[in-house]
Amino acid sequence: MPVATDFDEALLDRVLAGERISQEDARALYTLPLNELGAIADARRNLATPDRERIVTYIIDRNINYTNVCNVYCKFCAFYRTEKDDDHYVLSLDQLDAKLDELTAIGGIQILLQGGHHPKLDLDWYLTMLRHIREKYPHINIHGFSPPEFCHFAEVFGMPVREVLQKFIEAGLGSVPGGGGEILVDRVRDRIAPLKCKSDQWLGVMREAHALGLRSSATMMFGHVETIDDRIEHLQRLRDLQDETGGFTAFICWTFQPEHTKLRAEPVGSSEYLRMQALSRIFLNNIENVQSSWVTQGPRIGQIALKYGANDFGSVMMEENVVSSAGTSFRLQKEDIERLIRQAGYEPHRRNNWYQLVD
Repeated sequence: MPVATDFDEALLDRVLAGERISQEDARALYTLPLNELGAIADARRNLATPDRERIVTYIIDRNINYTNVCNVYCKFCAFYRTEKDDDHYVLSLDQLDAKLDELTAIGGIQILLQGGHHPKLDLDWYLTMLRHIREKYPHINIHGFSPPEFCHFAEVFGMPVREVLQKFIEAGLGSVPGGGGEILVDRVRDRIAPLKCKSDQWLGVMREAHALGLRSSATMMFGHVETIDDRIEHLQRLRDLQDETGGFTAFICWTFQPEHTKLRAEPVGSSEYLRMQALSRIFLNNIENVQSSWVTQGPRIGQIALKYGANDFGSVMMEENVVSSAGTSFRLQKEDIERLIRQAGYEPHRRNNWYQLVD
């Protein structure tokens, strides 16, 4: 594999042998030409998923935001509303059923259930919603809430995060999405979301969830006020926790979408997205699956990302409200996803949340 003439060949040999890299190594790899970094990430993808080298997975699910009321006012978010806004809402069970019926009709098996930090919804409201979904739609996995939401619940309900998780599991929660991670460096978090949970709290929720048997995804939202070193520190913290718990099923990264937000930052392009996804695949040697983010980058870049370390194409995602509120809106049907995967030279297969093939 040809690389830049001044690049450390010994590092390349170690990477291609599947060895773990350091933060310093990651900084060196980041400087490589994009196509070379992509080729290395593709090789690492094949090492991570040797039995699925020609397979790219996806899932049929739906994002459901049960409320848009939120009291943390993140500067990068265009979705949240206050109770004073005319367009604020909290979904009723009937509205929830309508969404779940539509999902069931197309063969959906999971919902991504998240909302804002509503200051007035109590524990019984959440448990009622979870039990209702589990009892009426037992075929649907509830991939629900995020670490910041659980920190919010603990404060509002007046109980430890672990107890909240236990009650939610008993009511039907099946797994936890990695939302709210942004960048796990408090200096950055204090600038973009000063009222949201800190890095240690985010990691602490995931540690508790994994200890209770829940699996979760891990994420990174970059391209705003952070540095390259901040991104690598974020990856280091994820890798360290995965060493400890083994609870992360997948990693997903995406770029900050600026439209209609209060955060003043020059957005980065698709090449930077591909670079960071490739670097993440190489660095996170203990997280098997990397998901392409076509929702923010568009179908074509999502397809190209399959050659930059990704082995999963995400979700049909019948509904998406948060990213689209910031001005980015892409939609794909099952047939579109399978066509894009085949065009890239892979076999499309449906999966569940635990990356077991279901077709």
